[in-house]
Amino acid sequence: MEYHRMKRITNIVLLSGIISLLMYSSCQKFEQFPDEPIITYDGFLLENDLETGVTYRGVLILRYQDGNGDIGLASWDTMPPFNYGSEYYYNLVINYFEMRNGEWEEVFLVFEDLQNQTYDTITFSARIPILTPVNNNQAISGFIQDTLFLYNPLSEKLYDTIKFSAYIID
Repeated sequence: MEYHRMKRITNIVLLSGIISLLMYSSCQKFEQFPDEPIITYDGFLLENDLETGVTYRGVLILRYQDGNGDIGLASWDTMPPFNYGSEYYYNLVINYFEMRNGEWEEVFLVFEDLQNQTYDTITFSARIPILTPVNNNQAISGFIQDTLFLYNPLSEKLYDTIKFSAYIID
């Protein structure tokens, strides 16, 4: 008789604990954001070479929010329209501008590969990996930091003011 009574008390305590846990988790408030992602500028840190005094790179910091949490591309997302060379290959698009004669001009930096004696343009754009959470709350927010190599030897001493524009393709 005592065994059945203890078992019954244990079941009541266990059931009460489960109900309390379910009530707590159902009352938890999640952040809500619009389904279209929002990015905002949060800062830019310059990294100067102490020996040469030249600023070779900087870190662009963006804040993001997305209500349905579908920001990002998987590494295998390379079939059209996400194939290399298409307008959707990069989902973080960054453009580089220099102030020239009082006007902002988009500039495409050129990289010289001395070993292969070839030239190529440098892109600041990037592929953001999948950020979708695995829990029930799909709303996400956070920071994206992207290191940008911004030394342009062709602009040295000619143009001292630069800017970037950035947007996310969702």
